[in-house]
Amino acid sequence: MLIQYGQALGDYLYDVFVAKFDFWLAFGLIAQLLFTARFVVQWISSERAGKSVVPMAFWFFSMGGGLMTLVYGIAKREPVIILGQSMATVIYVRNIMLIIKSHSRGSETLSK
Repeated sequence: MLIQYGQALGDYLYDVFVAKFDFWLAFGLIAQLLFTARFVVQWISSERAGKSVVPMAFWFFSMGGGLMTLVYGIAKREPVIILGQSMATVIYVRNIMLIIKSHSRGSETLSK
């Protein structure tokens, strides 16, 4: 019984990751890796600061990975991905805009 489950799992994984491997699967995997990189960047920045921080790179990785995942969802006609990443990408872009606005205000204050 255990052997059958193992074989079924092996067949499933082969079908998903090998037999159906194409450009869009590679694109989607790269998008997911880029999206995951944001957590690595945030973790390293927090460890260096000794407290929880969200660096600007986190938002750029979020936006890049989110946009790539959105393109993947559109190409694969996945409504869950399309809806989720459409809304999330707006949030990522808005956070970047707020950070840039905050930095420009800070530099105006310093130059006065």
